[in-house]
Order: sequence, then structure tokens, then C-alpha cells
Amino acid sequence: MYEIIYEEIEKKEEYNKIIEKVLSKCFEEEKITTSKLNLTITLTTSKNIQKINKQYRKIDRATDVLSFPMFEKEELEAKIEEEAYEHEDILGDIIISIEKVEEQAKEYEHSFERELSYMVVHGFYHLMGYDHIKEEDKKIMRAKEDKILKDLNIKRD
Repeated sequence: MYEIIYEEIEKKEEYNKIIEKVLSKCFEEEKITTSKLNLTITLTTSKNIQKINKQYRKIDRATDVLSFPMFEKEELEAKIEEEAYEHEDILGDIIISIEKVEEQAKEYEHSFERELSYMVVHGFYHLMGYDHIKEEDKKIMRAKEDKILKDLNIKRD
């Protein structure tokens, strides 16, 4: 279902538990618990995420989360609807700056758990083909993210 990679940061069981809880709920909510869809979450530094952001998006600054989906939304929806899980498939990659998670948790005055959970669910829904560029798309994506966090009782403090 998922793999967590630690790149230039200390491995912490707390991070693993938060990620597992959120991804399990995401897979359950999207009815893909029996799928063979896998994803990778890389937890890293702001310096590393800035390099990746520059390389792939031509934006030379650190960001909080990057998502690299392997499927177009329609293609993924068809696969899920048909339950075409003959082979394992890569859903995509999520990269999260732990430093940005810490900064933003303080800035928004909520817990580290809430901020990391939001980054995971936000990245997951990008992998599922959702976006927030257009306002109507943003409403759909935010509602999905909010439902996951609400169901897990992860609130803004």
C-alpha cells in the first residue's frame, strides 16, 4: 500500500503512525483497500524539496508537499471501477518537507499531527487526480480532505 522513505531526516515512529492512520482512512474512503495501488511518501528537508521543486516544476523555492501522480484522473477512476488490480501499480509519490510541516503547524497554531496529516491527505488526493487550481475543483478536493481529517478527529487546535 505504501512505503515511507526518510531522506536526510531522522526516522520517527510518530511520523509513521500518523501516515499509516491517514492513508488507511484515505484508502478506505476511496474504496481502494483491496487494490494493488502503492505509493511512496518521502519525508525530507526543505533544502531537498526545493531542489526537487526546481528540477520538476522550475520553481526555485521550498514548498511543503509535492505530489507526482502516475495516472490521469479518468484512467485511475476506470481502473478502480473495473477493479483492474491484476498487477501492482504505482499510484504515485508524495514528498513532504518535515521542516515546513513544523513551521506551518506553529504559524497556523495547530498541532504537528494535524499539519502532517493534512499534507498526507492533500498529497493523496493529488495522486487521485484532484486539484485546486479552479475554484470548483478546489471545493471538491477540500471537502474530501476535510472529511478524512474530521473522520479521524484531527482538528485545528
